[in-house]
Amino acid sequence: MKHVTFSEERCKSCGICVSVCPKKIIGISHSKMNSKGFRPAEIIDQSQCVGCAFCATVCPDAAIAITAD
Repeated sequence: MKHVTFSEERCKSCGICVSVCPKKIIGISHSKMNSKGFRPAEIIDQSQCVGCAFCATVCPDAAIAITAD
């Protein structure tokens, strides 16, 4: 199984990962804010992730990593 990890400090809330996720399980946090003042992206339901890596591929800030569990 693949696991998605977001680097909250690198994320600039651009939302590109949100738009490309085929399962629609990535969102912009409403409760977290990084030190730069951005609300980082986060995975809403890891169990629904298919490990396609679209999110990591399109992230302009390299803030998303896909790892195997």
